[in-house]
Amino acid sequence: MALSFCGAMATYLEFIQQNEERDGVRFSWNVWPSSRLEATRMVVPLACLLTPLKERLDLPPVQYEPVLCSRPTCKAVLNPLCQVDFRAKLWACNFCFQRNQFPPAYAGISEVNQPAELMPQFSTIEYIVQRGPQTPLIFLYVVDTCLEEEDLQALKESLQMSLSLLPPDALVGLITFGRMVQVHELSCEGISKSYVFRGTKDLTAKQIQDMLGLSRPAVPVQQGRPLQTPEQPVISSRFLQPVHKIDMNLTDLLGELQRDPWPVTQGKRPLRSTGVALSIAVGLLEGTFPNTGARIMLFTGGPPTQGPGMVVGDELKTPIRSWHDIEKDNARFMKKATKHYETLANRSAANGHCIDIYACALDQTGLLEMKCCANLTGGHMVMGDSFNTSLFKQTFQRVFSKGYNGEFRMAFGANLDVKTSRELKIAGAIGPCISLNAKGPCVSENELGIGGTSQWKICSLDPSTTLAIYFEVVNQHNAPIPQGGRGAVQFVTQYQHSSTQKRIRVTTVARNWADAQTQLQHIEAAFDQEAAAVLMARLGVYRAESEEGPDVLRWLDRQLIRLCQKFGQYNKDDPNSFRLSESFSLYPQFIFHLRRSPFLQVFNNSPDESSYYRHHFARQDLTQSLIMIQPILYAYSFHGPPEPVLLDSSSILPDRILLMDTFFQIVIYLGETIAQWQKAGYQDMPEYENFKHLLQAPLDDAQEILQTRFPMPRYIHTEHGGSQARFLLSKVNPSQTHNNLYAWGQESGAPILTDDVSLQVFMDHLKKLAVSSAS
Repeated sequence: MALSFCGAMATYLEFIQQNEERDGVRFSWNVWPSSRLEATRMVVPLACLLTPLKERLDLPPVQYEPVLCSRPTCKAVLNPLCQVDFRAKLWACNFCFQRNQFPPAYAGISEVNQPAELMPQFSTIEYIVQRGPQTPLIFLYVVDTCLEEEDLQALKESLQMSLSLLPPDALVGLITFGRMVQVHELSCEGISKSYVFRGTKDLTAKQIQDMLGLSRPAVPVQQGRPLQTPEQPVISSRFLQPVHKIDMNLTDLLGELQRDPWPVTQGKRPLRSTGVALSIAVGLLEGTFPNTGARIMLFTGGPPTQGPGMVVGDELKTPIRSWHDIEKDNARFMKKATKHYETLANRSAANGHCIDIYACALDQTGLLEMKCCANLTGGHMVMGDSFNTSLFKQTFQRVFSKGYNGEFRMAFGANLDVKTSRELKIAGAIGPCISLNAKGPCVSENELGIGGTSQWKICSLDPSTTLAIYFEVVNQHNAPIPQGGRGAVQFVTQYQHSSTQKRIRVTTVARNWADAQTQLQHIEAAFDQEAAAVLMARLGVYRAESEEGPDVLRWLDRQLIRLCQKFGQYNKDDPNSFRLSESFSLYPQFIFHLRRSPFLQVFNNSPDESSYYRHHFARQDLTQSLIMIQPILYAYSFHGPPEPVLLDSSSILPDRILLMDTFFQIVIYLGETIAQWQKAGYQDMPEYENFKHLLQAPLDDAQEILQTRFPMPRYIHTEHGGSQARFLLSKVNPSQTHNNLYAWGQESGAPILTDDVSLQVFMDHLKKLAVSSAS
């Protein structure tokens, strides 16, 4: 072990950070327990958060193919951990120990002349491979026309604006829907023509392709050679055209879009055929561009009310399903609708096409039933009150934002392949992916998340898309791994870059094994409590999709108690003696806040909102996920510069302004005194210049977050006693409540009306249970 134990904490934090910056990987444990039994006793599984396309300025891609291990069941990529014999031009695979010949291009290699992939600083490397025809990116807009006039106008303007942001050679298509579904022909002549489908009848892919005339005609053969090259199917061109050719006509066509002409009588909802519109979009792309990068972008302003995939009837007096209805099995359309969208999501994912959902309405729009479309395909999910808000407009614009290198921050049709050394198996993944059912020797029987495979498909990903990957140590207790051994994992991500190049990014990482009997303190010191909290939270949220809420909370609590029993220092039955080392000290409070979070508590949120929150939690990177679990709170006052303060009711003081970032909301909260001064207009008097600056500071900081985050957060400006103060009060730890306020005799902080337990009470219970001899 290279690290001395006393300095280990600081050096591990640096080690963890460097690895994340270089490889986009964070493990729950950075020294691994060397047997299966010891690994299960660790409570938190051995797992990692992987950000396959983490942005790096210093990673220029190399222009050649990766060298693969020649064993057919392995095919690992040559990497810095392989043993190399420069004289004999051989390399030994560090996963299966196969000896491989270097290809002829490597004839000149030596100790002093090594290819990039053997250098330790290139544990992550990206290859550009020249394989197969390059296909342009495809954007298919699916637009709801049952909107209020002002909403439709705002949406049309956003869509017109987006045309100028698309890559000029991208193909674009348009489907609009209300009671009927229209597939628009986009010709360069400017004559608008569309195919109209009934919104009540589901069609198979074959029927859609026949009706749109997409079934490939028999190709005329001239001297044994087909005339039409299969790379550029002419048939699709009527519905999907390059932006630069039809920019003007499509802008006009969008401008002329009218509200759905079908009259909506008093007390009724408009008839909205969302399910059929999506079905046609999926069928159109399947028939024209299978297995290539494409985005279906659905814009909807209300729930589907007719045909397959309907979520609620058209009678306004029957409200859309609530959590209460779902619990009582009263949501009559839910199961059937969910099945409809799941079928579409799976078909779309199989072809590498992603589905974005932009749902803007004051009531629910059916995200609960449709969530699989975005979740399984890696598409975006954006929820807002109206298309005429900056929240929607700016978020939509950010879909087309560019990274450091001036390239779009979107990639398509990725396959992630995970390889492990013999002592490890893969239990599963949680994130915006589907299984590719690749069975093999490194796939575990025990599944966590989407398991039973070592490969997943991610139809769309950006530089922050992050998957949680869970492993299992398989070595038996009586067959220890030799001292000084290291376990290795390789992540191979093949994807279509936004420039339409095929690229392969390979990350190979290794960690030391340690014997938990004699080296527990090393394993302990290398625990990454932030990564562990997010990895456990992903498991909890994944379980919450199919299990009852209280069961998930009980499971989380049991895991936390077991972890404290294993790693806490205490005397039996003496809660006051309980201590956790520095590397575990924050973990219980992450779990405390996770238990209260909207990912696990559905009270106060509609089913659509819960689906929306969970969707984002399952794909964000570690930093953003931690903000979602435990929001960040900053205080602004006259006593010094802004500072982070505890997410606790004691932080709410009359003479300070608080800025809270929950990822989904940015809340600015003025304390009682500050609010009174502002009402009195002190900020406008020249002698109170510093008060004016104090009021401005949090606004500037909030702007900075609002400008970069995707999706753009909701911005809430409130004050002591304001109706929206609830956003802050529901998140802070209620250390003072109406129940205990007088007992403490404390003056500071604001009491909160809640029966939730506080972190202090939670910790007291935890200590009692952890030290109890009974448990």
